[in-house]
Amino acid sequence: MNKKLIKKLKTILPKKNQILHNESERALFSYDAAFCKKVLPDIVVFPENKEQLKQIIQLMYENNIPITTRGAGTNLSGGAVPIKGGCVIVTTKMNKIKEINEEDLYAVVEPGVVTKQFADAVEKCGLFYPPDPGSMSISTIGGNVAENAGGLRGLKYGVTKDYVMGVKFFDSQGKEIIGGGKTVKLVTGFNLTGLMIASEGLLGIMHEITLKLIPKPQFSRSMLVKYKSILNACDTVSDIIASKIVPCTLELMDNFTIRAVEEHEKIGLPVDVDALLLIEVDGHKSVVQEEFSKIKSICEKHKGEVIEAKNETEKAQIWTARRKALSCLARLKPTLILEDATVPRSRVPSLMEEIQRISKKYQLAIGTFGHAGDGNLHPTILTDKRDKDEMTRVEKAINEIFEKALMLDGTLSGEHGIGILKAKFMEKEVGKDTLNYMQRLKKGIDSKNLLNPNKMGLI
Repeated sequence: MNKKLIKKLKTILPKKNQILHNESERALFSYDAAFCKKVLPDIVVFPENKEQLKQIIQLMYENNIPITTRGAGTNLSGGAVPIKGGCVIVTTKMNKIKEINEEDLYAVVEPGVVTKQFADAVEKCGLFYPPDPGSMSISTIGGNVAENAGGLRGLKYGVTKDYVMGVKFFDSQGKEIIGGGKTVKLVTGFNLTGLMIASEGLLGIMHEITLKLIPKPQFSRSMLVKYKSILNACDTVSDIIASKIVPCTLELMDNFTIRAVEEHEKIGLPVDVDALLLIEVDGHKSVVQEEFSKIKSICEKHKGEVIEAKNETEKAQIWTARRKALSCLARLKPTLILEDATVPRSRVPSLMEEIQRISKKYQLAIGTFGHAGDGNLHPTILTDKRDKDEMTRVEKAINEIFEKALMLDGTLSGEHGIGILKAKFMEKEVGKDTLNYMQRLKKGIDSKNLLNPNKMGLI
């Protein structure tokens, strides 16, 4: 990154703190929330608008400099690590909510808008944006789209891809591409909107996103269900889904996770149980009452003890418990490795049994929580990266968890993406021909391989 190039960047980004080139500043953008290697970028830039972003991309293209696009850096697969150095473009200053349309039920935002701030703004209009990743208080919409983020409400309402109506983005040369729009139906050309979802920054850099909104649910009821056996909890999940009932949320926490959360948060969680299910039903009041009653009966059939949240405060405590799971587990050991194994919902019990077996086999502390209602479990391994013997066992355990998930017709990742950490497993899931197809697609769109290179197993 020579002086001449930095000088050009300063003409594009004239404000203070829009360019970081000191090593100590750049080091803050050498990693993300995943456990993986750190790579120092050559320069970090903060565009504030579409025009600045376009000019930066054009400048990097002319000088053959790789680009890694980054939001809040909460992603859990190493997708924001600049493997080849180069330029990290941070989109957090592109944070305007351009429009919330209450008549046609959509919103237009820039990629740096924080997810929870957007959801709160929509709610003030009496509308609802359901995707709620665990990091929603700090993660950004652009990152959510690039990773196809999920969340607690994914069971009933779907994930980020189900709410993206349109995107405007720049290709590797800085040319604007438009996909989708503001209409409910739109079949003009290729599905470029879909192409950007879960693309992890490999195919373009977004500057505007159009999102679908829905009416806010009228009523909800929440319950916490205690189990002496986590396998009974998993069987309950399968039975609820098989009964054609779709709760808003259906979350699982094992005893290890429960104790970690209660020790830190002191919210009254029962620490003497093997597992908890956290369930919420929402919608029209009469339907909620009926479904809540049916779910309660199913839970009790599987030896669950049901405790209903009596008010909004108790509801909030239930969901605080779940949302705090990761941060509370992270306090226990120097290194935390959060995985993202996902299987068809009827096979959650089998996956849970396998995680327990692997934990014992390799003598590892694994706290498991997650979106059991949509088959997405988060086995979280607590370790210390300085212990080489244990890290060898950790790697073997992760390999076995993924192998079992694939054997159960599952996937490597339900919501965290592939990035660096899961790239080596890609061929096992999708096959060599699919990986080659993705490689050809990447090469055709980005012939210089400048957009987030060396991710997803693509070179």
